[in-house]
Amino acid sequence: MPIRVAHVGTGNVGRLALSGLIESPNFELTGVCVSTPDKVGRDAGDLAGLDVVTGIAAVADLDALLATRPDCVVYCAMGDTRLRGAMDDCRRLLAAGVDVVGSAPGMLQFPWGALPEAYITPVEDAARQGNSSLFITGVDPGFANDLVPLALTGTCQTVEQVRCMEIADYATYDGAIVMFDVMGFGKSLDEVPMLLQPGILGAAWGPAIRQLAAGLGVTVDAITESYERVPAPEAFDIAAGHIPAGGLAALRFEVRGVVAGEPLIVIEHVTRLREDLCPDWPRPAQGGGSYRVEIVGEPSYHVDVCPTSRNGDHNYAAILAAAGRIVNSIPAVVAAAPGIRTTLDLPLITEPGRVVVSV
Repeated sequence: MPIRVAHVGTGNVGRLALSGLIESPNFELTGVCVSTPDKVGRDAGDLAGLDVVTGIAAVADLDALLATRPDCVVYCAMGDTRLRGAMDDCRRLLAAGVDVVGSAPGMLQFPWGALPEAYITPVEDAARQGNSSLFITGVDPGFANDLVPLALTGTCQTVEQVRCMEIADYATYDGAIVMFDVMGFGKSLDEVPMLLQPGILGAAWGPAIRQLAAGLGVTVDAITESYERVPAPEAFDIAAGHIPAGGLAALRFEVRGVVAGEPLIVIEHVTRLREDLCPDWPRPAQGGGSYRVEIVGEPSYHVDVCPTSRNGDHNYAAILAAAGRIVNSIPAVVAAAPGIRTTLDLPLITEPGRVVVSV
């Protein structure tokens, strides 16, 4: 019997996750909740970019969504700029007895050691109250920082360092809030954007680092961070808007999990808005962007993951992968014990939304 699933958020990830729910025979869509007024009342198929009519009209509040009596909610609302609101939403859903799988709030991927107990305990209490579970994931932070490297470290006799990299051109990424308000692209280098405020990089990727450490059987002593920024040599336009001359056009940062005085786990991002910028920085394994896992040990590994799609470029393919990981995890999360669940708790998830056999 299909699992009854409701959906929250139809942005870049949410729209693709919604299409996966609609098209998979494993799920019955019960409702859709949106935050943009002009989306209220629109059919779920329209919001998902599909040429189908589902008969399910988008609503504007969680009460109306809960009234559809879902077993699980896919939660893809914005969490980067509204952590408290996203946490409140998740607690409310869990307390109502509804499992939650989603992309936000990102810090709940592995909150222990990253968030104060005052944030974690209410979520766990709500899950116990509702006998429900929660799993937050994505691509990076997400499966590129946990599922992929842990599959490799499990074959090693020794591990000296794990490095997870995203190397990408973000020129086609159209998320203006993330690009301009969070990452600071296009802004003067005299301004320090939200992402680069002291401690924010560590807060955003610290859960991924601590989860990797838990998988390796070690404890992180400290998390350190650093970044480098390069201005635009002249003005140009990207999908999200305009980049003026002198505005931020390339960003490279590292977040390091230190164990016994050494950076055992490193998450590195190399983000350009044009391929010709910073030629000395690492290059992706395919045009546009890729993910890289480097393990120093016995044996050592250098693995490039190159998402592609027939329907879009590298940015679209990466977002589609994040949505796929979210939606395909639903059965395992519904079956899981109550509480915050992580990649370390769930079984290996292998089943896609659909298997299409070409004749």
